[in-house]
Amino acid sequence: MGDLNVVRVDQNGVRRLSSLAAPIMECEGHGAEIFAMKFSPDGECFATGSMDKQIFLWNVKGDCENFSVLKGHKSAILDLHWTTDGKYICSASPDKTMRVWDTYKGVQVKKWDEHQSFVNSCCPARRGNPQLFLSGSDDGTCKMWDLRWKRSAKTLQDTYQVTSVAFSDQADLVFTGGVDNVVKVWDPRKDDEVLYTLRGHSGTITGLSLSHDGSFLLSNSMDQTLRIWDVRPFAPKERCTRVLSGHAHNFEMNLLKCAWSADDQRVTSGSSDCFVNIWDVQTGGLLYKLPGHQGSVNEAVFHPREKIIGSCASDKKVFLGEVDI
Repeated sequence: MGDLNVVRVDQNGVRRLSSLAAPIMECEGHGAEIFAMKFSPDGECFATGSMDKQIFLWNVKGDCENFSVLKGHKSAILDLHWTTDGKYICSASPDKTMRVWDTYKGVQVKKWDEHQSFVNSCCPARRGNPQLFLSGSDDGTCKMWDLRWKRSAKTLQDTYQVTSVAFSDQADLVFTGGVDNVVKVWDPRKDDEVLYTLRGHSGTITGLSLSHDGSFLLSNSMDQTLRIWDVRPFAPKERCTRVLSGHAHNFEMNLLKCAWSADDQRVTSGSSDCFVNIWDVQTGGLLYKLPGHQGSVNEAVFHPREKIIGSCASDKKVFLGEVDI
């Protein structure tokens, strides 16, 4: 287990920031573009989802080898997430299904196929009921699922395609973003009620991420900005606290995601310009613009315990790199 405050020196006297075998590790194996990547909650491994219809599981330590492949989707994997206990991964695909996988056994345990079009996004509950999941689709719905049930537990009907979804900290609220450029906040206990909207983006919402303390929502948009929103119950009427720029969206119109560091002091996002960008939350300044990829960076994520950032891209590669954050 890594420690954010430990500084290491390798056998050549080079300052090291993590337990990675080298300052930058490159992982190859997927046969097509990689759209999604997430570290496991314990930081020991990570998952990637690709246009090749497969989910790969990789070790973080050593040679970062691929140790498991999850097969079953009939089309690309557009999004994936680990449950907080690390036991399951949920995945979303244009094959109109959302699926849940047992990461220990390497098998599919649930396939939900009620959506009528592409499933763009998925999300597990972080607290509350740990068996709850969300999915967002081009059919204009966000569906809530319970791992114990065969059918959806709730359907939130929107007017436009839903491109990103997220739960609130206690899973009592649902956040959705879509092609209407608006983030909507729903109370699933009430019939399709939108509690309030978060307006300011001028392009499709491609990614949503809730801070670890549950107070702020990060959104990525095709307007080439990230926005940070205060989603606490008694926040001021103007909930947008920060607008960040420096990354890019292009003609590919990929659903570029975004993420928080473990201490919520840094954020990162995918970017079509092949760079991994990291911003300081307090100042809004762009801290790093990291090169290496030769295709659109579709997702970048912080390691939960170490000074490591991971990225996956349309060049079929994954990089793990040390970064001083």
